[in-house]
Amino acid sequence: MSTPNAGPEPLAAAASRPLTGRIRVPGDKSISHRALMFGALALGETAIEGLLEGEDVLGTASAMRAFGASVTRTGAGAWRVSGVGVGGLLEPEGVIDYGNAGTGVRLAMGLAGSHAFATTFTGDASLCRRPMGRVLDPLRRMGVQVLARSRDRLPLTIKGPSVPLPIEYRVPVPSAQVKSAVLLAALNTPGVTTVIEPVMTRDHTERMLKAFGAAIEIETGEDGARIIRLEGQRDLKPQPIVVPGDPSSAAFPMVAALIVPGSDVTIENVLLNPMRTGLIETLIEMGGDITIENRRDVGGETVGDIRVRSSRLKGVVVPPERAPSMIDEYPVLAVAAAHAEGRTVMEGLGELRVKESDRIAAVAAGLAANGVAVEEGPESLTVTGPTAKLGGGTVKTHLDHRIAMSFLVLGLSSEVAVAVDDAGPIATSFPEFRTLMTALGASFGAPETGA
Repeated sequence: MSTPNAGPEPLAAAASRPLTGRIRVPGDKSISHRALMFGALALGETAIEGLLEGEDVLGTASAMRAFGASVTRTGAGAWRVSGVGVGGLLEPEGVIDYGNAGTGVRLAMGLAGSHAFATTFTGDASLCRRPMGRVLDPLRRMGVQVLARSRDRLPLTIKGPSVPLPIEYRVPVPSAQVKSAVLLAALNTPGVTTVIEPVMTRDHTERMLKAFGAAIEIETGEDGARIIRLEGQRDLKPQPIVVPGDPSSAAFPMVAALIVPGSDVTIENVLLNPMRTGLIETLIEMGGDITIENRRDVGGETVGDIRVRSSRLKGVVVPPERAPSMIDEYPVLAVAAAHAEGRTVMEGLGELRVKESDRIAAVAAGLAANGVAVEEGPESLTVTGPTAKLGGGTVKTHLDHRIAMSFLVLGLSSEVAVAVDDAGPIATSFPEFRTLMTALGASFGAPETGA
């Protein structure tokens, strides 16, 4: 794993032999963050299996300890959380450093915001550049005070009111993080807090709230918007949680198997929540040979094994309304599009401008550096493939784990090796990436060797 003081870790990927085998990717990052947080708020012990042990989630484990919960690792992916109860969080003694974890810090702001004490959050250079205003705006309406650097960036300090105010909040831009932060704050707020989603986003928070016994109701309004009501200051009951494989991590071996000739890969135990399967739907539309096997229910979520075989892909238009179900997967989709006949048009990508990096710009620059025809719009990417000679470039990752992994996947089917300037950030979400991909047959090495 990378450390804050470690230097860049350049890495290159070269043309690979066919990728074959069965693998399991680490636990879902979104569910892992929430499992630790709800465990910290429940009265009693929550057992978690399959927790993602990447740096982002480990940051949440440390934060929950700082808030007074007991968080213990009992084995590989196995954790125990002894919670302090709703309203029982303690004021942290020091600054909470969330590293690169945008999801973790935004949810933790909601968690802490309804408590009458001060919490100071910071992060790495990348996270400190990312805007926090969309989360802070509804929290301010609930009575939270915010002392921040310019434009609501980290580091910042929040202080909860003595009595937080329930609000009705219509989420202006589709964001599971904003919705979840408000709901987490609502848990310790008297009365009923209402969140209205004009466009549905991933619903892991609502599912987990129900499992832990929260007083939550969900309905669809006359305009089709999703209305979530939560009654605050009710106890949560600890629950055993089994975290399924992360579909955002599964995206990398999935695309790699599609574009490396002769490949046949099965990724076991992947979360198939309908708000997380946009990439699978898109790749199938592009002609990808993808089948779901052993579909089953685990802890209220659908999981299954995804079998992927190399395929001839064609360009498609990805509708903007699909973006919430695949927002993290667009970088690696662009890699698939570089191998597809014709143009692939991706629209409605404005959210990508404020991720770990400006992912629209980073993807466009990385593709262009490797000979791929790409057009960048304010909220769109258009990729035309395939190119006569693919590869040979070095990609700036901007401390973004998904940019690093996406372009290493590109290198696996390129005529010339593709290098990334820093593979270190991969540890934030998928520390096993290189090991698992190598086991399938991928070829990684130092950029100067191209092997």
